[in-house]
Amino acid sequence: MDITSGKLSRFFQSTKYFSAQQVQEIVQLFEEKEVAKNELLLREGQVSNDYYFLEEGFMRAFVYDLDGKDVTTSFYPPGTVVVEVSSFFNRVPSRENLQALADCKGWFITYEQLNHLFHAYPEFREFGRSILVRILTALKNRTLSMITETAEQRYEHLLKTNPDIFQNVPLKHIASFLGITDTSLSRIRKDYTKK
Repeated sequence: MDITSGKLSRFFQSTKYFSAQQVQEIVQLFEEKEVAKNELLLREGQVSNDYYFLEEGFMRAFVYDLDGKDVTTSFYPPGTVVVEVSSFFNRVPSRENLQALADCKGWFITYEQLNHLFHAYPEFREFGRSILVRILTALKNRTLSMITETAEQRYEHLLKTNPDIFQNVPLKHIASFLGITDTSLSRIRKDYTKK
């Protein structure tokens, strides 16, 4: 497949930061990477080195709590950048795992290549800043929702803003992301359909 005509090119073009020539130069640095269903793109304890654009499939980030239970911390639908920000940019071992929830296909560059782009293209610094602001905003909103919203409100918000999650993600992962049990999620879903 010609990478210059794919979703990765459209992703960069849609940001309005780059000329068509710059997009072509940037995407040539990315390499294709497939991740099989249930495979880990990143394992806890590893230093993240992949800045991964997800073209097809669905991924999640998760950790283990103090009781050893698997807790989902984030979802990544197609068309998003999958990166464990703290590990990738600070060059420290990750505390999270990144897992494919379906067979995934995407494009990645390494930490060194990303830094090259930051230095070679001033526009790429603005692009990178916009991605980090988006990630930080999502994290802040999630933190606040866990404190200020009921489980029902969190469910309704997720359903309205990310309906694809419910078609692509096992309910146990959605429940852990919402901070509730599978049983509570089933009850909330049942009550919600009656509205």
